[in-house]
Amino acid sequence: MNSSSSTTHDGAPPPPPPTTAEGSSRSADQPPLSRYESQKRRDWNTFGQYLKNQRPPVSLSHCNCNHVLEFLRYLDQFGKTKVHLPGCVFFGQPDPPAPCTCPLRQAWGSLDALIGRLRAAYEENGGSPENNPFGNGAIRVYLREVKECQAKARGIPYKKKKKRKLNPVRGINDHNHNSTLKQSS
Repeated sequence: MNSSSSTTHDGAPPPPPPTTAEGSSRSADQPPLSRYESQKRRDWNTFGQYLKNQRPPVSLSHCNCNHVLEFLRYLDQFGKTKVHLPGCVFFGQPDPPAPCTCPLRQAWGSLDALIGRLRAAYEENGGSPENNPFGNGAIRVYLREVKECQAKARGIPYKKKKKRKLNPVRGINDHNHNSTLKQSS
């Protein structure tokens, strides 16, 4: 049997060409979506489905930051990050020696990245930046609280990186310049 045959080795017709999960609305001459763009599309579709499943269903035009916060809390049930409760004997330990019954949650970094993708998708799908529920201050406060809570539970504080001063004369960081001077003396 030659390679241009219209059947497979078992006599069955060949399978149809693969399509995207959302159906093939992309033409053959378009490059495939990047990993980020694919994830952003999946996240947007998941959020849209979440809104449709609400009782009563919520349209995107009526979506607000409270719906986004409820969505983030809903996602916690699918999390894989152990977050020790204050009463747990392992609270504040980065590497607990034994299992416990504390809940699994979505990791702060995952939620932060998700909000970034959904914020971009909202505007790409016709939403105005001024009314973007994913950019609302309540979302930032919630993410900060999740970050701090998870850091305390693990005993690993998230520290803000300090900005280094730029040396205007040499165009290098003062820190690097000073350490170079110390090494050479």
